[in-house]
Amino acid sequence: MTAHAQDDARHPPVALQLAALEAEPLAGTLKGLPAVAEGLPLRELGQLRLSLLAGDLPLPAAVLKASALSHNARWMREFTARAGVSLAPHGKTTMAPQLFQRQFDEGAWAMTAATAAHVRTYRRFGVPRVVLANQLVGKADLELVFRELKADPGFDFYLLVDSIAGLELLRQAVAEHGLTRPLQVLLEVGTTGGRSGVRTVEEGIALGRAIRGAGPAVALRGVEAFEGVYSGADTARVELGALTMIETVAELARAGCSEGWFAPGEVLLTAGGSAFFDMAAKTLAAVAAADTGHTMRVVLRSGCYLSHDSLQYERLQDRMRQRAGALWGDGPGLRNAIEVWAYVQSVPEPGRAICTAGRRDLSYDACLPQPLWWYRQGMHDAPQATPAEWSVTKLNDQHAYVDAASGPLPLRVGDLIAFGIGHPCTTFDKWPLLYTVDDDYRVLGGVRTFF
Repeated sequence: MTAHAQDDARHPPVALQLAALEAEPLAGTLKGLPAVAEGLPLRELGQLRLSLLAGDLPLPAAVLKASALSHNARWMREFTARAGVSLAPHGKTTMAPQLFQRQFDEGAWAMTAATAAHVRTYRRFGVPRVVLANQLVGKADLELVFRELKADPGFDFYLLVDSIAGLELLRQAVAEHGLTRPLQVLLEVGTTGGRSGVRTVEEGIALGRAIRGAGPAVALRGVEAFEGVYSGADTARVELGALTMIETVAELARAGCSEGWFAPGEVLLTAGGSAFFDMAAKTLAAVAAADTGHTMRVVLRSGCYLSHDSLQYERLQDRMRQRAGALWGDGPGLRNAIEVWAYVQSVPEPGRAICTAGRRDLSYDACLPQPLWWYRQGMHDAPQATPAEWSVTKLNDQHAYVDAASGPLPLRVGDLIAFGIGHPCTTFDKWPLLYTVDDDYRVLGGVRTFF
């Protein structure tokens, strides 16, 4: 039996605790904050009628296009509804409770975390259900999470385990802390040469049996993988590796149902980062639809879909559309919502411009950023698309080198330039405040992050 994403409509909407955040005065120490906004409550930022193109923001500044955010949130809700799966977005992408609320408004079942510190931050804003897509091994981390579990009996929490040693550590911690309800765990699937997770089906079966034997302190609630550990230019190899991991989740789920490993209630099958969530949805939904005698919920954990990007995930999207088929739906798919704007501060040679944003401002872990738009006040009515031959060839801490493949650049000192990025996670973590803007780059509000 399958627990469809549509079933969540029966549950009351999640309302996070955002009032204090929205009332918090904006400190002058916030990166990218104009002087006129110092001390103003976050909720009033949009009332200043600031315009990026008019020069009202100190640059560099990171912006989120409101229209693209809304489109992407709706798009993912429609995708999960078609696939009959649920969504627990990975909050580490943005660490922005205001964006978490948008995701819950569009039907998210839970939020995914990567660390105990994330869990604490989520709980401070009232996130009711968290999937920790990681393992807990340290004393302080365990204490932090156990405190949240003991303080709120309604807090629905899941974490991963991939070994007998890790299981024993959790069992001992439950006893030491006097936790009066089972600790809900997911059996983690990995791959040889990858990061954590059982390497073989045989290892998974042995661990599943051991978790069953560790009750009632620990309860096995499902099987998990992160297939995004596969990456690279060899598309066939990468996709085969990702699919193999997802199919291992399916095989262990079937074995667990057959042997009775799972605790009463829904069995969670969860995978699906931001590159292969279509494969996870198709493969795991088929398992959940089979007659296993258990109610199953397939949970995707994509986090980057909300902002998307203009490089890494945009390049992967065409292939995902081909794989997804009818699940994809009509239309162009996800849209880039995130940009970082800077000034041109020097044109030392005809084919090079030095801009006021660098490694402290822009993602560069997956690929170098790319110029998207440029704008000159008094000359342009709207930002102009940059030619394909322009590229960022180097980043310093606070400088970007924009070079033209041939010929001089038309850029002048004082021009504005927007950069697109790959892998939004490592741009969000550089900005305690991002601006939401309309399509004309008028500021509608601000989004705070908590990394």
